[in-house]
Amino acid sequence: MKIPSCQLYLISPLDVGGDFPEHLQSALEEGPVAAFQFRVKNIEQDEALRLAIPLKEICDAHDVAFIVNDDVALTKQLGADGVHLGQGDEALKDARAELGDQVQIGITCHDSRHLAMEAGEGGANYVAFGAFFPTETKETHYRPEVDVLQWWSNIMEIPCVAIGGITTDNCQLLVDAGADFLAVSGSVWNDPKGPAHAVKRFTEILSAE
Repeated sequence: MKIPSCQLYLISPLDVGGDFPEHLQSALEEGPVAAFQFRVKNIEQDEALRLAIPLKEICDAHDVAFIVNDDVALTKQLGADGVHLGQGDEALKDARAELGDQVQIGITCHDSRHLAMEAGEGGANYVAFGAFFPTETKETHYRPEVDVLQWWSNIMEIPCVAIGGITTDNCQLLVDAGADFLAVSGSVWNDPKGPAHAVKRFTEILSAE
């Protein structure tokens, strides 16, 4: 299958217990999906590990990169493919020293070209801009212009991720601007027809490029 120029990057809901593994399985079967970010908050490390292991197994079975949000120690413990760090999280340099060169490190850069350049020059594997649209997934204070994606793709080879309120109705603007990945959460897991339906719709849009 030809890999689209812009790929899908799923971010988990905060609650990944219960029947979520089945939802993830069905979503990945409708791929391709490039990556899945495990994003849980305010739980003990042992519990996070317990929840993450079966999800990583599902991702591994579908050749989907498993990315841990904000937690370098959990990334290392799981043998995850990568970690996503915010500006207030563990420094990129420290994370790289801890995880080595084979682990992917992504950095949140909000709406800042300066932060993105710093991350790129510091060895990040991708930078993330957002939130481009209103979102209820997390509180946001930044709203970048779409042209930041075009600017980045014109000057850097490091991929950029667009995040924040992305749906099948508004994503084309970001794809056209040069986003390498669309990071989506609520629009997939809260789809009234189910996550598989949402991923299928995104896949149809991205495959048309």
